[in-house]
Amino acid sequence: MTRSKIELGDVTQHNIRQLKKLNQVVFPVSYNDKFYKDVLEAGELAKLAYYNDIVVGAVCCRIDLSENSRRLYIMTLGCLKQYRRLGIGTKMVEHILNYVQADGNFDSIFLHVQVNNASAIEFYKKFSFEIVETKEHYYKRIEPADAHVLQKTLRPCNGLPNSAKSDSTADASSESSN
Repeated sequence: MTRSKIELGDVTQHNIRQLKKLNQVVFPVSYNDKFYKDVLEAGELAKLAYYNDIVVGAVCCRIDLSENSRRLYIMTLGCLKQYRRLGIGTKMVEHILNYVQADGNFDSIFLHVQVNNASAIEFYKKFSFEIVETKEHYYKRIEPADAHVLQKTLRPCNGLPNSAKSDSTADASSESSN
């Protein structure tokens, strides 16, 4: 038996239609033209996943500078159903983890997952993502409409390791949660 080959490739003007088709099949929501225009400019933050030279998955991310931090937002990460549990999703997550590690300036990675998508939640938990919030009515035209926010914290928002936090920082964060 020959060994299966999993590779990631760039999203380009020549294969963007494959990404659109894949997203239509994998996700219960549709993405507008601006999403795909942004993906074309995303570089290493958007990749198609190939299994033996066939497009079977994709990951698309963007840099988010809200909440006084620099975070990586996973807009989409999905794989065709018949190709799941073959290491393709893991390859895509590892690509993102390597990207943020090489960059060194991200506070966290986050994404939204429909609350009933138990397999996706368990998948991300294997990479130390945690549910940090649930947003009601996040999705407009699908049920359930609620989404969990999953996050992998890379460093506290002040950029210091947890053990290096000053008492004043700890006090400020406990005050904000009261």
